[in-house]
Amino acid sequence: MNRHTDQHYIRKTLQGDVNSFSVLIDRYQNLVYTVVLRVVKVKEEAEEVSQDTFLKAFESLKSYRGESKFSSWLYSIAYRKALDRVRKNSRMKPVELIEDITEKNVEAIDNALHFLEQKERNATIQKCIEQLPEKEAAIITFYYFDDMSVREISAITDLSEDNVKVKLHRSRKKLFSLLKQFVLPEISNSNGRAI
Repeated sequence: MNRHTDQHYIRKTLQGDVNSFSVLIDRYQNLVYTVVLRVVKVKEEAEEVSQDTFLKAFESLKSYRGESKFSSWLYSIAYRKALDRVRKNSRMKPVELIEDITEKNVEAIDNALHFLEQKERNATIQKCIEQLPEKEAAIITFYYFDDMSVREISAITDLSEDNVKVKLHRSRKKLFSLLKQFVLPEISNSNGRAI
């Protein structure tokens, strides 16, 4: 095991023995990485900032006066570098997002939100339709979800077109009363009561 002090390797590095600095890197790389990771929280970034820390320490080594332990001096560099990276990332993210968003992206997001809302509405309607008697549920489904005409529904159900219209009308009323259970709790007046 290497028993020389940090000061020994600092002195040798300043005298031109660059390999001596690698001993300091080996000695402190895990601790520097840990300090940096706690700040930046992303492994890859922590690795980069740790490398930057050692590069800065190497370049600034002649300014190290020995007033504090070398490890403290090194950790302060690591901490400042990590904070700089976090600041840089927080400044860049909104700019990157704004530059990356195009009209197509906005349209795609709107379409996705509309799709999710439509999907939720359809699921609610389907729940209510399932509560209707089978024939009425079938007629509502044919008409609204399968876009069948009254004539097509009549042919499938063996009901007259007038009878299909009557059943559609009654089924819509029943469906509306079932849907009110889902909708009314969502809508309230200013007193907090359901309308």
